Amino acid sequence: MIRFFLLQNRQGKTRLSKWYVPPPIPQNGTGTGETEKLRIEAEVHRLVTARDKKYTNFIEYNNYKLIYRRYAGLFFTIAVDLADNELSYLETIHLFVELLDSYFSNVCELDIVFNFNKVYSILDEYMLAGEIEETSKREILDRVKLLEKIE
Repeated sequence: MIRFFLLQNRQGKTRLSKWYVPPPIPQNGTGTGETEKLRIEAEVHRLVTARDKKYTNFIEYNNYKLIYRRYAGLFFTIAVDLADNELSYLETIHLFVELLDSYFSNVCELDIVFNFNKVYSILDEYMLAGEIEETSKREILDRVKLLEKIE
């Protein structure tokens, strides 16, 4: 199961953050869910950007696994359960990038920043409640375009 999905640039700015399972609140009770999310996002960015390219794109972090991939200046990161298949989630990231690329015709970071609501709707058509809902690129893009017509 997918815990969260992050899209961050090289500077550490989170461009997309989708949490399917709320983060654990610290035992001392001094933090809230939102501060814990920000802390985890910063720590994930530090781990992913500092990692040498000769290592795999999988990192065990707390009680789950981080699978990440870098496209241009953006890091796409998925946190999943320890028992899940890493390679399938690398393909998941790649399909999401292909969806964005098809929708925005050669996507860049600015497309994601200025059209974040469309990016979230594409992600919602692709993943639902931490599970992959649809794997057909054509089907997902057709649904997103249908939703645009309704709006």
